[in-house]
Amino acid sequence: MDVLLCMCMNRTTVLLPFELKGRALKRAHERGISFGEFLREALSEFLESTSTPASKTDTLFQDDALFRGKTPASLSSDTDRFLYEET
Repeated sequence: MDVLLCMCMNRTTVLLPFELKGRALKRAHERGISFGEFLREALSEFLESTSTPASKTDTLFQDDALFRGKTPASLSSDTDRFLYEET
């Protein structure tokens, strides 16, 4: 029994600088995949790596000794107060 997998896709035209396309074609060839597959993987990896809010990736917000709770709206304008005043 044959199984047919179908991924719905849209054809998209993208203008790339000559040098960038050349580098991408070379990398796809080195990996043994098509240029289209290389672009899909690269775009997917980029979107996954940049979709996390700064509060999840910034080590300042991950350090419980320095910061607890929701980020105050005035954090940037009251930096000195947050850093040097005791609470």
